[in-house]
Amino acid sequence: MEILTFVVGPLSTNCFLVYSAETGESVVIDPGFVAERELERIMDQLERLSLKLKYIINTHGHPDHVSGDLPLKERTKAKILIHRLDAYMLHEPEVQLSAYRFKRFKPDIELREDDEIRVGEHTLKVLHTPGHTMGSITLIGEGVAFTGDTLFAGSIGRVDLPHSSPREMEYTLREKILTLPDDLKVYPGHGPATLMGVEKKTNPFLLELKRGGKLS
Repeated sequence: MEILTFVVGPLSTNCFLVYSAETGESVVIDPGFVAERELERIMDQLERLSLKLKYIINTHGHPDHVSGDLPLKERTKAKILIHRLDAYMLHEPEVQLSAYRFKRFKPDIELREDDEIRVGEHTLKVLHTPGHTMGSITLIGEGVAFTGDTLFAGSIGRVDLPHSSPREMEYTLREKILTLPDDLKVYPGHGPATLMGVEKKTNPFLLELKRGGKLS
């Protein structure tokens, strides 16, 4: 599994191009761009590497992660995937109270817990990790985790937004994130990559939960 990272949009969202060098199949995770030049950067890499884009996967429905979905689909015919609980955000963008503007659309596939997404010989498994939004997901691959806005290096996603939930985030972090293997490389929705083991030892939010505390 090969991974390229693009930092896009006004909120510096991490957009990932994940592909199989053997088959040329690829997916893009969280294309939160708004500028044409950012779309062209991704298209240039698809062409340079002779890749076929199969899916556009959203870790959640916030506009800084989905605003490039339609432009990318129009250029590649790739299918758009998002968890079923966040699907409404794509065709009801006004619920997000955001300065981003994009056309209403519906996903091609609504994801659920334990769904598997094939990328050539590789698999990304869907882990439902609500909290930042009700339909947030983490994608687990071979030695990697794409955590969206659930887990960052040294932090976690906000839970003070509409449709977010501190209670759900606590459950997600305790029961799902903290049970993942230490050697997973974590690719978050913003900021640098990290290791799951490092976060378990140093992330103040995870440490607080391990001590039996709660999210403040």
